[in-house]
Amino acid sequence: NAEYMGPLVSRSMTCLRRFVADDLFRVANINLDGLTENYHLGFYFQYLSQWPDLFVLAEDASGTPMGYMMGKAEGPGTNWHGHVTAVTVSPEYRRIALAKRLMAGLEETSDKLYRGYFVDLFVRESNIVAREMYERMGYSVYRRVLGYYADSEDALDMRKALSRDVEKKSIIPLKDPVHPSDLDF
Repeated sequence: NAEYMGPLVSRSMTCLRRFVADDLFRVANINLDGLTENYHLGFYFQYLSQWPDLFVLAEDASGTPMGYMMGKAEGPGTNWHGHVTAVTVSPEYRRIALAKRLMAGLEETSDKLYRGYFVDLFVRESNIVAREMYERMGYSVYRRVLGYYADSEDALDMRKALSRDVEKKSIIPLKDPVHPSDLDF
């Protein structure tokens, strides 16, 4: 149901809404952050067309972009899940729980609309601030992905079980690291 808009409702001076193509020009400065992965235009358009419910922009009261969340739904069988491709917040809007709000929206949409078993994300091993934030939000390290990033830094695949995974099997950590070629989704 593409009309599900539950997590996009806002009660503060921040508006969360679906990302649209024109927003790509408006978030260019946010993408200059060294910890934000940048993608080619076709990649963004693929997400806009396939998973519009999981691509959300946060704006302040004047319409200035504050940050955004890009996600998708993927995986076979009990690996069906919501994936956080990118969550980034402009430096001047950090420390106001905006990333937490964006993540909560993706989690709710992944749970209620897409009926996923879990939400996962990859985070640079060196990004301690983000890792700790995700841990506070209930994520745990599922596995290490060796040499995942272009600069060969390892990624930590962090997961949070959703309501469909009653026994929380999706978040039982793997003992051994994997390579990017081992990823099946």
